[in-house]
Amino acid sequence: MFGMRARIALEEKGIQYQHIEEQLPYKKSPLLLEMNPVHKKVPVLIHNDPYLRAQAKFWADFVDRKFTIFQIFTAGKKIWETKGEEEAKREFFEAFKLLEEELGDKQYFGGDTFGFVDIAFIPFYSWFYSYETFGNFSIEAEFPKIISWAKRCL
Repeated sequence: MFGMRARIALEEKGIQYQHIEEQLPYKKSPLLLEMNPVHKKVPVLIHNDPYLRAQAKFWADFVDRKFTIFQIFTAGKKIWETKGEEEAKREFFEAFKLLEEELGDKQYFGGDTFGFVDIAFIPFYSWFYSYETFGNFSIEAEFPKIISWAKRCL
């Protein structure tokens, strides 16, 4: 899921690249280890303005903390098993509410242009339908700005 971010950014910028599948976390190619010897993870793309970079890192970190694979499965499991158990919904909606408030009336999280936070969050859009279906709620009804934003990103 997180590797999608680099691909989205490269496509958005029109940068040619070679896509190489990695078998993370179990097997890491020599090329990956050479290109990122410290963290041994896929590359991260960062904005070059210090203030905007700090803001983007904050919101990207928020997305990563609230929408980790473990939390997605945990929240999803609660929602799926209980058909929308209120506590699971509350936690899920709380994170979306904060993101929607940050988005406000802007086209994208960074303003008028697609950027780092958009790249960090958009891969999770693919999970929305499952949550709505099994949780018996509508993200679009609750968070129309997030859905409008996602449609602009696609």
